[in-house]
Amino acid sequence: MQKPAHAIEIFLQPGEFYFGAQDTRIRTLLGSCVAITMWHPKRLIGGMCHFMLPSRIVRPADELDGRYADEAIELFLREIRMHGTRPDEYQVKLFGGGNMFNVPIHCEKEFDCKHVSCRNVMAARRLLQQHGHKVVAEHVGMQGHRNVMFDIWSGKVWMRHVESALPQTKVNDLEENQCINS
Repeated sequence: MQKPAHAIEIFLQPGEFYFGAQDTRIRTLLGSCVAITMWHPKRLIGGMCHFMLPSRIVRPADELDGRYADEAIELFLREIRMHGTRPDEYQVKLFGGGNMFNVPIHCEKEFDCKHVSCRNVMAARRLLQQHGHKVVAEHVGMQGHRNVMFDIWSGKVWMRHVESALPQTKVNDLEENQCINS
């Protein structure tokens, strides 16, 4: 599918969330943060979040903040309900959680891990599963950063992984600059 003539481009900063229609492209740049994309293939709607931490200790009752995984998922759920759709109708993709420092990361449990990148990925997986989402593709972990671009009109997510000069730990064998599709 071709880019719409009047497509809008959104660049998400850390902590931001966007949900829109088929004329939208969303971009972000990730280090240890995580981005989740959700796309409804029949309605051609979807969104992306860019969260920084799994959760916060105290949250005001009436405020959702996209900097936290649990609240970013709630922002998605709000949009899903507003559009009269269900979580299981969306294709979900997960990116980020890059190791930005020269320290080995070997975490098995989200709450035991001291590395924010690892905790972010584990929190995203847990929350998505808990709310009935199925992840169809992911590119997480490793060292370095990622550029992510999501075209809502087609559901395609393009990702470029730029490795740091630090020694690497492979978590996934996807090629860089690859289109991540189901």
